Amino acid sequence: MFVIVGFSHQKDLKVIFFILFLCIYIITVLGNLIILLVINMDPALHAPMYFFLRNLSFLEICYTSVTLPRMLVNLLSSDTSISFAGCAAQMYFFLFFGATECCLLAAMAYDRYRAICNPLHYMDIMTRKVCMQLAASSWICGNLVALGHTTFIFSLPFCGSNVINHFFCEIQPVLMLVCGDTYWNEVQIILAAAFVILVPFVLILVSYSLIISSILKIKSAKGRYKAFSTCFAHLTVVTLFYGTAVFTYIRPKSSYSLDVDKVLSLFYSVVTPILNPVIYSLRNREVKGALFKMRMKLFHSIPRPVPLS
Repeated sequence: MFVIVGFSHQKDLKVIFFILFLCIYIITVLGNLIILLVINMDPALHAPMYFFLRNLSFLEICYTSVTLPRMLVNLLSSDTSISFAGCAAQMYFFLFFGATECCLLAAMAYDRYRAICNPLHYMDIMTRKVCMQLAASSWICGNLVALGHTTFIFSLPFCGSNVINHFFCEIQPVLMLVCGDTYWNEVQIILAAAFVILVPFVLILVSYSLIISSILKIKSAKGRYKAFSTCFAHLTVVTLFYGTAVFTYIRPKSSYSLDVDKVLSLFYSVVTPILNPVIYSLRNREVKGALFKMRMKLFHSIPRPVPLS
């Protein structure tokens, strides 16, 4: 049995935190659900890019649901304990969805590379079968990574304190509860995390290097802007997600700061999922158009009162 500290030391702010995180959770789920509905309902949004965006929106709903509901319960409860199996399950699903997002963002970068560098053959290359294979590979890779990490960490001996100074079962706080010298365990986890995070990130960098090279060859400024605008939303999401993930996981335990890492974890597990629908809906003309059409349909479907004669 473990005890999750969370934000229990800030008792005066518990209610404020609860209202804030509840609003964030509701907006995140609703925002990503709207993106899913818009893509499914609008025939114009069936290009490969929107297939991956649909996967990303579903992923963000799952990702944020791993930590926020439990955190909301802990904010209102005096009992913040979690079972050994419950902690392992939370870590597994958090790593599963996180690692899947790393791979999915790389697949989306490859899609943008094909769209800009091979526009004439884009639909021939990015067939539905290829898109499904890329998405399935991302989910399978995420599952294998999460299973390996979780099995490895929870097979280690725990002793002494059972208090996790975090708001969920994150790798580093749980590793601090392991008995004895964890240096080599830490090295193995950092190397595995570096592989999972950096390999997709390198693929993204290669894709965008080729994209930028191709964009610079476009003669008109309007053409360059139009080409780059199709990548802006994805590039913003990549920067937000990888920026915090790299700093959190690819460093030794000696430089680990509980307060700093709680803020970082909040950013990539809570803030990033709520920003994704905003980024993609504001920067994408087709999504904005589909949202407008859906809003108009809802408006016209509302029955109007019949005037009395």
